[in-house]
Amino acid sequence: MQISTTRSTETVSDERLAEVLADPGFGVHFTDHMFRVEWTPDAGWHGARIEPYGPLTLDPATAVLHYAQETFEGMKAYRHADGSVWSFRPEENAARMARSSQRLALPVLEVDDFVQAVQALVEVDERWVPDPAGEKSLYLRPFMFASEAFLGVRPAQHVTFMVIASPAGSYFKGGVHPVSLWLTEEYTRAGRGGMGAAKTGGNYASSLVAQQEATAHGCDQVVFLDAQEGKYVEELGGMNMYFVHADGRIVTPETGTILEGITRASIKELAEKLGHPVEERKFSIQEWKDGVASGEITEIFACGTAAVVTPVGALRWDGGEVATPEGGGLWSRLRQALVDVQYGRAADDFGWMKRLV
Repeated sequence: MQISTTRSTETVSDERLAEVLADPGFGVHFTDHMFRVEWTPDAGWHGARIEPYGPLTLDPATAVLHYAQETFEGMKAYRHADGSVWSFRPEENAARMARSSQRLALPVLEVDDFVQAVQALVEVDERWVPDPAGEKSLYLRPFMFASEAFLGVRPAQHVTFMVIASPAGSYFKGGVHPVSLWLTEEYTRAGRGGMGAAKTGGNYASSLVAQQEATAHGCDQVVFLDAQEGKYVEELGGMNMYFVHADGRIVTPETGTILEGITRASIKELAEKLGHPVEERKFSIQEWKDGVASGEITEIFACGTAAVVTPVGALRWDGGEVATPEGGGLWSRLRQALVDVQYGRAADDFGWMKRLV
Protein backbone atom coordinates (compact mmCIF):
# COMPACT_ATOMS: atom_id res chain seq x y z
CA MET A 1 0.00 0.00 0.00
CA GLN A 2 0.95 3.61 -0.52
CA ILE A 3 0.44 5.15 2.94
CA SER A 4 0.28 8.92 3.45
CA THR A 5 1.05 10.42 6.85
CA THR A 6 -0.51 13.47 8.47
CA ARG A 7 1.12 14.07 11.82
CA SER A 8 -0.84 15.37 14.77
CA THR A 9 -0.21 18.94 15.88
CA GLU A 10 -1.48 18.12 19.38
CA THR A 11 0.65 15.19 20.49
CA VAL A 12 0.80 14.19 24.14
CA SER A 13 3.65 15.93 25.94
CA ASP A 14 6.72 13.98 26.99
CA GLU A 15 5.90 14.61 30.63
CA ARG A 16 2.33 13.33 30.34
CA LEU A 17 3.46 10.36 28.27
CA ALA A 18 5.95 9.39 30.98
CA GLU A 19 3.09 9.38 33.51
CA VAL A 20 0.95 7.20 31.26
CA LEU A 21 3.71 4.68 30.55
CA ALA A 22 4.55 4.40 34.24
CA ASP A 23 1.10 2.92 34.89
CA PRO A 24 -0.72 2.39 31.57
CA GLY A 25 -3.49 0.04 32.69
CA PHE A 26 -5.24 -1.58 29.73
CA GLY A 27 -7.19 0.09 26.93
CA VAL A 28 -7.58 3.48 28.61
CA HIS A 29 -4.89 5.58 26.89
CA PHE A 30 -4.38 5.83 23.12
CA THR A 31 -1.49 6.94 20.96
CA ASP A 32 -1.34 10.15 18.94
CA HIS A 33 -2.21 8.59 15.59
CA MET A 34 -4.30 5.90 13.91
CA PHE A 35 -4.23 4.06 10.59
CA ARG A 36 -7.16 4.01 8.16
CA VAL A 37 -7.85 2.54 4.71
CA GLU A 38 -11.18 2.10 2.93
CA TRP A 39 -12.65 -0.40 0.48
CA THR A 40 -15.33 -0.26 -2.22
CA PRO A 41 -16.07 -2.85 -4.92
CA ASP A 42 -14.86 -0.52 -7.68
CA ALA A 43 -11.73 0.95 -6.09
CA GLY A 44 -10.69 -1.92 -3.81
CA TRP A 45 -8.58 -0.85 -0.84
CA HIS A 46 -7.62 2.80 -1.22
CA GLY A 47 -6.74 5.98 0.68
CA ALA A 48 -4.36 4.33 3.15
CA ARG A 49 -3.24 6.91 5.68
CA ILE A 50 -1.82 7.61 9.10
CA GLU A 51 -3.76 10.48 10.68
CA PRO A 52 -4.23 12.07 14.10
CA TYR A 53 -6.14 9.89 16.57
CA GLY A 54 -9.69 11.12 16.99
CA PRO A 55 -13.42 10.32 16.94
CA LEU A 56 -15.14 8.79 13.94
CA THR A 57 -18.13 10.44 12.30
CA LEU A 58 -20.73 7.82 11.42
CA ASP A 59 -24.10 8.17 9.76
CA PRO A 60 -26.92 6.77 11.94
CA ALA A 61 -27.58 4.25 9.16
CA THR A 62 -23.99 2.92 9.13
CA ALA A 63 -24.38 -0.79 8.52
CA VAL A 64 -22.15 -2.03 11.35
CA LEU A 65 -24.43 -0.37 13.91
CA HIS A 66 -27.35 -2.46 12.72
CA TYR A 67 -25.94 -5.76 11.48
CA ALA A 68 -22.62 -6.11 13.37
CA GLN A 69 -20.56 -6.83 10.25
CA GLU A 70 -17.09 -6.38 11.76
CA THR A 71 -13.91 -8.22 12.72
CA PHE A 72 -10.91 -7.34 14.85
CA GLU A 73 -7.56 -8.55 16.11
CA GLY A 74 -5.53 -8.15 19.29
CA MET A 75 -1.72 -8.15 19.28
CA LYS A 76 1.23 -6.42 20.92
CA ALA A 77 4.46 -4.59 20.16
CA TYR A 78 7.36 -5.30 22.53
CA ARG A 79 10.34 -3.10 23.39
CA HIS A 80 13.60 -5.07 23.55
CA ALA A 81 16.58 -4.18 25.71
CA ASP A 82 18.42 -2.56 22.78
CA GLY A 83 15.49 -0.18 22.17
CA SER A 84 14.17 -1.97 19.08
CA VAL A 85 10.45 -2.79 18.80
CA TRP A 86 9.07 -6.15 17.71
CA SER A 87 5.73 -7.85 17.11
CA PHE A 88 4.80 -11.48 17.73
CA ARG A 89 3.59 -13.53 14.75
CA PRO A 90 1.75 -10.63 13.05
CA GLU A 91 1.27 -12.69 9.90
CA GLU A 92 -0.87 -15.11 11.94
CA ASN A 93 -3.08 -12.26 13.13
CA ALA A 94 -3.40 -11.13 9.53
CA ALA A 95 -4.31 -14.61 8.33
CA ARG A 96 -6.89 -15.02 11.07
CA MET A 97 -8.47 -11.68 10.23
CA ALA A 98 -8.69 -12.82 6.61
CA ARG A 99 -10.56 -15.94 7.73
CA SER A 100 -12.81 -13.89 10.00
CA SER A 101 -13.52 -11.43 7.19
CA GLN A 102 -14.51 -14.23 4.82
CA ARG A 103 -16.93 -15.58 7.43
CA LEU A 104 -18.46 -12.10 7.94
CA ALA A 105 -18.70 -11.41 4.16
CA LEU A 106 -16.13 -8.60 4.41
CA PRO A 107 -13.34 -7.96 1.90
CA VAL A 108 -10.00 -9.58 2.72
CA LEU A 109 -7.04 -7.36 3.50
CA GLU A 110 -3.94 -9.20 2.31
CA VAL A 111 -1.42 -10.35 4.92
CA ASP A 112 1.36 -8.05 3.69
CA ASP A 113 -0.95 -5.02 3.76
CA PHE A 114 -2.14 -5.85 7.28
CA VAL A 115 1.42 -6.13 8.58
CA GLN A 116 2.44 -2.96 6.74
CA ALA A 117 -0.43 -1.03 8.35
CA VAL A 118 0.54 -2.19 11.83
CA GLN A 119 4.20 -1.39 11.25
CA ALA A 120 3.43 2.05 9.83
CA LEU A 121 1.47 3.05 12.94
CA VAL A 122 4.12 1.74 15.33
CA GLU A 123 6.83 3.60 13.44
CA VAL A 124 4.95 6.91 13.80
CA ASP A 125 3.99 6.32 17.46
CA GLU A 126 7.14 4.46 18.49
CA ARG A 127 7.61 6.66 21.58
CA TRP A 128 4.42 5.12 23.02
CA VAL A 129 6.00 1.65 23.25
CA PRO A 130 6.82 1.20 26.96
CA ASP A 131 10.05 -0.21 28.33
CA PRO A 132 9.72 -3.95 29.00
CA ALA A 133 9.82 -3.74 32.80
CA GLY A 134 6.79 -5.42 34.34
CA GLU A 135 5.77 -6.94 31.00
CA LYS A 136 4.54 -3.64 29.58
CA SER A 137 3.81 -3.49 25.86
CA LEU A 138 1.92 -1.54 23.22
CA TYR A 139 -1.40 -3.22 22.56
CA LEU A 140 -2.46 -3.05 18.91
CA ARG A 141 -6.08 -3.25 17.78
CA PRO A 142 -6.62 -3.73 14.03
CA PHE A 143 -10.33 -3.79 13.15
CA MET A 144 -12.59 -3.77 10.11
CA PHE A 145 -16.22 -2.72 9.89
CA ALA A 146 -19.09 -2.12 7.47
CA SER A 147 -19.03 1.67 7.07
CA GLU A 148 -21.68 2.01 4.35
CA ALA A 149 -24.77 4.05 5.27
CA PHE A 150 -27.46 1.61 4.15
CA LEU A 151 -30.16 -0.38 5.96
CA GLY A 152 -30.53 -3.24 3.51
CA VAL A 153 -29.44 -6.67 4.73
CA ARG A 154 -26.50 -7.49 2.46
CA PRO A 155 -22.68 -7.25 2.61
CA ALA A 156 -21.61 -3.62 2.86
CA GLN A 157 -20.29 -1.87 -0.23
CA HIS A 158 -18.08 0.44 1.81
CA VAL A 159 -15.72 -1.02 4.42
CA THR A 160 -13.12 0.60 6.65
CA PHE A 161 -10.04 -1.02 8.18
CA MET A 162 -8.25 0.75 11.01
CA VAL A 163 -5.45 0.22 13.53
CA ILE A 164 -5.30 1.94 16.90
CA ALA A 165 -2.78 1.43 19.69
CA SER A 166 -2.80 1.62 23.48
CA PRO A 167 0.05 1.11 25.97
CA ALA A 168 -0.65 -1.80 28.30
CA GLY A 169 0.65 -2.93 31.66
CA SER A 170 0.82 -6.50 32.89
CA TYR A 171 -2.53 -8.28 32.84
CA PHE A 172 -2.03 -9.29 36.47
CA LYS A 173 -1.42 -6.70 39.16
CA GLY A 174 0.94 -8.14 41.76
CA GLY A 175 1.87 -11.23 39.76
CA VAL A 176 0.11 -14.13 38.07
CA HIS A 177 -2.46 -15.91 40.20
CA PRO A 178 -4.83 -18.84 39.56
CA VAL A 179 -8.22 -17.91 38.11
CA SER A 180 -11.50 -19.40 39.26
CA LEU A 181 -13.95 -20.54 36.58
CA TRP A 182 -17.73 -20.73 36.47
CA LEU A 183 -19.32 -23.42 34.32
CA THR A 184 -22.34 -21.95 32.58
CA GLU A 185 -24.98 -24.54 31.75
CA GLU A 186 -27.42 -22.04 30.26
CA TYR A 187 -25.38 -20.07 27.72
CA THR A 188 -23.27 -21.25 24.80
CA ARG A 189 -20.70 -19.31 22.81
CA ALA A 190 -21.13 -20.66 19.27
CA GLY A 191 -22.74 -23.52 17.38
CA ARG A 192 -21.63 -25.65 14.47
CA GLY A 193 -21.57 -23.54 11.33
CA GLY A 194 -21.66 -20.33 13.37
CA MET A 195 -19.05 -17.65 13.94
CA GLY A 196 -17.13 -19.29 16.78
CA ALA A 197 -13.85 -19.42 14.87
CA ALA A 198 -14.13 -15.77 13.77
CA LYS A 199 -12.80 -12.93 15.88
CA THR A 200 -15.87 -10.74 15.77
CA GLY A 201 -17.53 -8.55 18.35
CA GLY A 202 -20.75 -10.54 18.42
CA ASN A 203 -18.97 -13.49 20.02
CA TYR A 204 -17.75 -11.28 22.83
CA ALA A 205 -21.10 -9.54 23.25
CA SER A 206 -22.81 -12.91 23.66
CA SER A 207 -20.32 -13.90 26.37
CA LEU A 208 -20.98 -10.88 28.59
CA VAL A 209 -24.15 -12.12 30.29
CA ALA A 210 -22.42 -15.43 31.03
CA GLN A 211 -19.48 -13.50 32.46
CA GLN A 212 -21.91 -11.60 34.68
CA GLU A 213 -23.19 -14.97 35.87
CA ALA A 214 -19.62 -16.03 36.68
CA THR A 215 -18.91 -12.79 38.56
CA ALA A 216 -22.11 -13.18 40.56
CA HIS A 217 -20.80 -16.55 41.74
CA GLY A 218 -17.42 -15.12 42.72
CA CYS A 219 -15.52 -16.42 39.69
CA ASP A 220 -13.04 -14.70 37.40
CA GLN A 221 -14.02 -16.28 34.08
CA VAL A 222 -16.74 -18.37 32.48
CA VAL A 223 -16.37 -21.78 30.80
CA PHE A 224 -18.52 -22.56 27.76
CA LEU A 225 -19.63 -26.02 26.64
CA ASP A 226 -20.54 -27.02 23.09
CA ALA A 227 -23.93 -25.95 21.81
CA GLN A 228 -24.85 -29.29 20.22
CA GLU A 229 -24.55 -31.71 23.16
CA GLY A 230 -23.73 -29.46 26.06
CA LYS A 231 -20.96 -31.66 27.40
CA TYR A 232 -17.69 -30.77 25.66
CA VAL A 233 -15.42 -27.99 26.90
CA GLU A 234 -14.86 -25.26 24.33
CA GLU A 235 -13.11 -22.18 25.78
CA LEU A 236 -13.41 -19.34 28.25
CA GLY A 237 -14.91 -15.95 27.51
CA GLY A 238 -11.58 -14.74 26.18
CA MET A 239 -9.01 -17.54 26.50
CA ASN A 240 -8.24 -21.04 25.22
CA MET A 241 -7.65 -23.98 27.57
CA TYR A 242 -5.06 -26.72 28.20
CA PHE A 243 -5.26 -29.82 30.41
CA VAL A 244 -1.99 -31.44 31.57
CA HIS A 245 -2.10 -35.18 32.29
CA ALA A 246 -0.03 -37.30 34.66
CA ASP A 247 1.97 -38.89 31.82
CA GLY A 248 3.02 -35.44 30.55
CA ARG A 249 0.72 -35.17 27.56
CA ILE A 250 -1.56 -32.18 27.16
CA VAL A 251 -5.09 -31.98 25.76
CA THR A 252 -6.66 -28.85 24.30
CA PRO A 253 -10.20 -28.64 22.88
CA GLU A 254 -10.33 -28.98 19.11
CA THR A 255 -11.08 -26.01 16.89
CA GLY A 256 -14.09 -25.52 14.63
CA THR A 257 -16.39 -23.65 16.98
CA ILE A 258 -13.70 -21.91 19.05
CA LEU A 259 -11.24 -19.14 18.25
CA GLU A 260 -7.95 -20.41 16.88
CA GLY A 261 -5.79 -18.55 19.36
CA ILE A 262 -2.30 -17.53 18.27
CA THR A 263 -1.02 -17.88 21.82
CA ARG A 264 -2.74 -21.28 21.89
CA ALA A 265 -0.87 -22.43 18.77
CA SER A 266 2.42 -21.09 20.12
CA ILE A 267 2.00 -22.85 23.46
CA LYS A 268 1.43 -26.09 21.56
CA GLU A 269 4.77 -25.73 19.76
CA LEU A 270 6.61 -24.77 22.94
CA ALA A 271 5.10 -27.66 24.91
CA GLU A 272 6.08 -30.19 22.28
CA LYS A 273 9.61 -28.78 22.23
CA LEU A 274 9.72 -29.40 26.01
CA GLY A 275 8.65 -33.01 25.49
CA HIS A 276 4.92 -32.68 26.14
CA PRO A 277 2.85 -33.99 23.21
CA VAL A 278 -0.37 -32.04 22.65
CA GLU A 279 -3.65 -33.62 21.59
CA GLU A 280 -6.39 -31.50 20.03
CA ARG A 281 -9.70 -33.31 20.53
CA LYS A 282 -13.11 -33.16 22.14
CA PHE A 283 -12.73 -32.94 25.90
CA SER A 284 -15.84 -33.42 28.04
CA ILE A 285 -16.64 -31.61 31.25
CA GLN A 286 -17.02 -35.02 32.90
CA GLU A 287 -13.49 -35.95 31.83
CA TRP A 288 -12.34 -32.73 33.49
CA LYS A 289 -14.10 -33.52 36.77
CA ASP A 290 -13.10 -37.20 36.82
CA GLY A 291 -9.51 -36.47 35.77
CA VAL A 292 -8.95 -34.03 38.61
CA ALA A 293 -10.59 -36.37 41.14
CA SER A 294 -8.44 -39.33 40.08
CA GLY A 295 -5.19 -37.41 39.76
CA GLU A 296 -5.02 -38.08 36.02
CA ILE A 297 -5.19 -34.34 35.36
CA THR A 298 -2.36 -32.64 37.21
CA GLU A 299 -2.60 -29.08 35.93
CA ILE A 300 -4.97 -26.82 33.98
CA PHE A 301 -4.16 -23.48 32.42
CA ALA A 302 -5.64 -20.92 30.04
CA CYS A 303 -3.92 -18.70 27.50
CA GLY A 304 -4.53 -15.59 25.42
CA THR A 305 -2.83 -12.45 24.13
CA ALA A 306 -3.58 -10.31 27.19
CA ALA A 307 -2.89 -12.78 30.01
CA VAL A 308 -0.37 -14.91 28.05
CA VAL A 309 -0.73 -18.00 30.30
CA THR A 310 -2.57 -18.27 33.60
CA PRO A 311 -3.21 -21.29 35.87
CA VAL A 312 -6.75 -22.41 36.68
CA GLY A 313 -7.47 -22.68 40.39
CA ALA A 314 -11.00 -24.03 40.64
CA LEU A 315 -14.06 -24.92 38.61
CA ARG A 316 -17.48 -24.16 40.09
CA TRP A 317 -20.97 -24.90 38.88
CA ASP A 318 -24.47 -24.84 40.30
CA GLY A 319 -24.18 -27.36 43.12
CA GLY A 320 -20.52 -28.26 42.97
CA GLU A 321 -16.86 -27.36 42.82
CA VAL A 322 -13.59 -29.05 41.99
CA ALA A 323 -10.19 -27.62 42.85
CA THR A 324 -7.34 -27.97 40.37
CA PRO A 325 -4.13 -29.53 41.71
CA GLU A 326 -1.04 -27.32 41.69
CA GLY A 327 0.79 -29.70 39.36
CA GLY A 328 4.39 -29.34 38.37
CA GLY A 329 4.29 -25.73 37.21
CA LEU A 330 4.39 -26.47 33.50
CA TRP A 331 2.19 -23.42 32.90
CA SER A 332 4.87 -21.23 34.49
CA ARG A 333 7.69 -22.68 32.39
CA LEU A 334 5.68 -22.27 29.20
CA ARG A 335 4.70 -18.73 30.10
CA GLN A 336 8.28 -17.75 30.87
CA ALA A 337 9.56 -19.33 27.68
CA LEU A 338 7.00 -17.44 25.61
CA VAL A 339 7.50 -13.99 27.16
CA ASP A 340 11.27 -14.42 27.00
CA VAL A 341 10.98 -14.82 23.23
CA GLN A 342 8.55 -11.91 22.95
CA TYR A 343 10.82 -9.54 24.88
CA GLY A 344 14.01 -10.72 23.18
CA ARG A 345 15.49 -12.43 26.24
CA ALA A 346 15.64 -15.83 24.55
CA ALA A 347 16.51 -17.06 21.07
CA ASP A 348 13.60 -16.97 18.62
CA ASP A 349 14.00 -20.55 17.42
CA PHE A 350 10.56 -20.58 15.79
CA GLY A 351 10.95 -17.39 13.77
CA TRP A 352 7.97 -15.80 15.49
CA MET A 353 9.21 -12.24 15.96
CA LYS A 354 9.13 -9.45 13.37
CA ARG A 355 11.03 -6.23 13.90
CA LEU A 356 8.85 -3.14 13.49
CA VAL A 357 11.26 -0.34 14.46
